[in-house]
Amino acid sequence: MIKIEFFHDAICSFCFPMSARMRRISKKYNNLDIIHRSFALAWEEESFIRDFGSREAVKPEVLNHWAAANKNDDEHRFNIEGMYKTDFNFPISKPALKVAKAAGLVAGEAMYWDVFDRIQHKLFVESKNIEDITVLEEAVKETNINFSDWKAKFEDNETEKAVLADLELAERYGINVVPTLIINEKYSLAGAVSQEEIESALDRIINSQ
Repeated sequence: MIKIEFFHDAICSFCFPMSARMRRISKKYNNLDIIHRSFALAWEEESFIRDFGSREAVKPEVLNHWAAANKNDDEHRFNIEGMYKTDFNFPISKPALKVAKAAGLVAGEAMYWDVFDRIQHKLFVESKNIEDITVLEEAVKETNINFSDWKAKFEDNETEKAVLADLELAERYGINVVPTLIINEKYSLAGAVSQEEIESALDRIINSQ
């Protein structure tokens, strides 16, 4: 079994195409154990202010990156124009990461993935504010998780601790960019690399075992 730790952030534009890629790969290989790990580009508002000078400065700068991410996306799903028309500040990482982690703690990695992908779709395609708990709950309700169980876990302090544990693990691995794949706790693939590159790396690892 090949262990893949998939580090990503819900607000990360290049994580959106990478998630779709990893879903295709997970169907192609029957020996992958994919574990979803949190990474925070902006855990709280102070992170954005430190890096961009103000919350208001974030969205124009980030949207400049969306064009490149859309080219990287095999399906070119980004609604860039829709996001330009919105009137909310670009969201921070913390709420969405806690929502996805709660789903995983309740119903496993597959449910984490489903909720994470729904959250990203809300942001990148539907132009919704994933810092808004109403939007996040909407994403959760679009899956088949028991909502009451999810809500209780989301409000449990242990969920945030689990997210923070992922962030600490990312630091120990030396991760400073997402998406990043850590394979068998040894090999690293950083950035939204192509499906062919990922498969090539996996094949080399499998053949070396």
